[in-house]
Amino acid sequence: MNLGVGEIALLLVLALVLFGAKRLPQAGRAAGEAIREFKAAFYGQSRLKNEDGPSCGGGEAGGADKGADHQGTGPGDN
Repeated sequence: MNLGVGEIALLLVLALVLFGAKRLPQAGRAAGEAIREFKAAFYGQSRLKNEDGPSCGGGEAGGADKGADHQGTGPGDN
């Protein structure tokens, strides 16, 4: 199934009409979190943590607030 530019534009307009301009970013955020939770449950938390980490080897650069973005999104965080 191939989606062209016209079909994608129609879907975006429908989403805008259904959710409104103020709630559309919230709906997108919620969908993104749901996809992240699904991937975490499907692939396992350890694989996703390896992908999120720094690729150059180690150190604490940028790691201080890393967990703040993902609090409460893992399968064991209920």
